[in-house]
Amino acid sequence: MNKTITVKKGTLNGKVKVSGAKNSSLRLLAASLLTDDTVELNNFPNGLLDVKVHLEMLEVLGKKYTTIEDVVIITEDRQKVSNTLFWEERSIRNTLLILGALTTRFGEGRVPLPGGCKLGERKYDLHVMLLEKLGAKVWEEDDYLCAKVNGRLKGSEITLPIRSTGATENTILTASLAEGKTTLWNPHIRPEIMDLIAMLTKMGAKIEVFGQKCIKIEGVEKLSGVKHAVIPDNMEALTWAIGAVVTGGDVEIQNFPFEHLEVPLVFLRESGMKFYRGENSLIVRGGKAYPVEISTGPYPGINSDMQPLFAVYGAMSRGESKIVDLRFPGRYGYAEELTKMGMKYQVEGDMLVIEGGSPLKGAAVTALDLRAGIALLLAGLTAEGETTIQNAWQIERGYENLEGKLNALGIKNY
Repeated sequence: MNKTITVKKGTLNGKVKVSGAKNSSLRLLAASLLTDDTVELNNFPNGLLDVKVHLEMLEVLGKKYTTIEDVVIITEDRQKVSNTLFWEERSIRNTLLILGALTTRFGEGRVPLPGGCKLGERKYDLHVMLLEKLGAKVWEEDDYLCAKVNGRLKGSEITLPIRSTGATENTILTASLAEGKTTLWNPHIRPEIMDLIAMLTKMGAKIEVFGQKCIKIEGVEKLSGVKHAVIPDNMEALTWAIGAVVTGGDVEIQNFPFEHLEVPLVFLRESGMKFYRGENSLIVRGGKAYPVEISTGPYPGINSDMQPLFAVYGAMSRGESKIVDLRFPGRYGYAEELTKMGMKYQVEGDMLVIEGGSPLKGAAVTALDLRAGIALLLAGLTAEGETTIQNAWQIERGYENLEGKLNALGIKNY
């Protein structure tokens, strides 16, 4: 799969509405496997590439789906229900959650070994650990990851050595239908986790959250159907906010998730962004990028996904910016691509140091992953000349109707 896009210098002006969150949507789709009743999701980003892949995966597992604008309705074809995901197309990391859902509902599951973004060494040992703690046997066989339990999974005490979003989500999914009580210590509480818990609670799950300390789940025998609205995508919201400043634009970002972006907004306001709060929107008007110094960390801090956007912000400011990503220290590959456009940087230990203020120039670059891709697109909007982004399909994994939204903001040359 290869898609190339060309970006020219431009200014973002106008209104844009944030779509439903990619990261939340994929988790909610995995949760739909826990019931044979109808699941309806609103504010749903049907146009995302990763979402389309996941819906097709559900179809293989015996689900049927109907999409209408930003709604998806999922039902089950009981004649075609399967606990094995036969899949030879591009895989996504969410297959690990599918494995958990299949194992807790049917007693066994098989999924292709996970794929998605390559962010350093992202293995799946935590997912294996939690399934084994709940009583499943887990093994690899012919490029598949398999799990099986006799009877139902059994509730257990699980302690995560690091705050892992995926392992937190998988524990919540699997423990919801397990027998007895599960306590998850050291969970990663963030917006998409709370969205998943909100939906499962409506379905009949018994889940209590005790801050970042622990989550307690009392397993139930059956979960019912649900109608649920997906939270707005905080990564998309942040993209438009940073894009407005670096291009010198004026953007009203509708459906803006203020409560999920409090910390990044504090850093950006301190670093020159001027914004105002509308009724359900953020208005970014005026302002000029100053150097930033950030370290990524667990929510409500700055997410690792956000740091390529902050790097572009730093590149557009006069002075030295510093970014530390302790979670995925190998995640500065995009900086090498930005160097082709004229950004100056060096890596000192785990820290990315950017010498900002040099005008960027159009160049041929490659989107190494989703977040690197959108950072290159924003950089291309500030650069003199044309920027050609190879592997641009990566961006469509996380930004719905990107071309239409850019056009509405005055970028016609995308």
